[in-house]
Amino acid sequence: MDKKIMNIESISEYNEILGIETLHPLVSVIDLSLVHPLRHQRHIFGFYAIFLKEVKCGDILYGRQKYDYQKGTVVCLAPGQVIGIEDNGEVFQPKGWALCFHPDLIRGTSLGSHIKEYSYFSYENNEALHLSQKEREIFVDCLQKIQHELEHGIDRMSRRLISTNIELLLDYCLRFYERQFITRQNANIDILGRFETLLDNYFISGKAQHDGLPTVKWCAGELCLSPNYFGDLIKKETGRTAQEHIQAKIMDIAKDRIMNPQLSISGIAYELGFQYPQHFTRMFKKSAGMTPVEYRNRQL
Repeated sequence: MDKKIMNIESISEYNEILGIETLHPLVSVIDLSLVHPLRHQRHIFGFYAIFLKEVKCGDILYGRQKYDYQKGTVVCLAPGQVIGIEDNGEVFQPKGWALCFHPDLIRGTSLGSHIKEYSYFSYENNEALHLSQKEREIFVDCLQKIQHELEHGIDRMSRRLISTNIELLLDYCLRFYERQFITRQNANIDILGRFETLLDNYFISGKAQHDGLPTVKWCAGELCLSPNYFGDLIKKETGRTAQEHIQAKIMDIAKDRIMNPQLSISGIAYELGFQYPQHFTRMFKKSAGMTPVEYRNRQL
């Protein structure tokens, strides 16, 4: 059984592996039920890939973690990410849809200028999108519009129309993720509570003085979430970014400690994880509209 990771750099190379025709060298819409039976393999793609899985097909290794695919699950991959199941000797018939597009397709286009805004391309395995039946119909309709352009043949307008329709699909995925955040609100509230507790414990334990200011990446890791998913969830639930949430917590703690005249401002800064007191003073003034010393004098 082969445990190697296969690097697939081009759309045509992937189409050849699947046994389908290449209509455009930089983009492909694939009805997975029409490809020939495959053996499992872990892949790294040199292009963007969006998969809509229609059947349960086992534990998928996404990076180093496993994800149990269910029907109607969408996973989005950016170039360089790893996905797949290690070869176990079995042959299977995939079912569902895939959209693959190379970064060269969208260079200089509207989509290319803000592709990084689609943060779900960096979500982790357990943060996949689960579509309702209506959402699935919209998703597939977008794919079929792209497929129609591919079958039309390449002309002067092809690149613009294809990239525009891909952008439409990605925008719909943003909308569907917002719906998913809402429908999982109870779970999100739990994450918010754990986030608050995590920050409280970080500063109470003295970890800040030893390790520095907590980062969004560290908080997300402690909560078993990807930084992008965590940031999007916090923004959706609170209206402010995770970084702003962390800074607000720091300022709340700072204001409490400043009220103790026995503590020096520089000492408070070091306890909160600032390497230099002037950085603390700058952040405090930006937040409170005055320096820590001015705040202390006014309150006392």
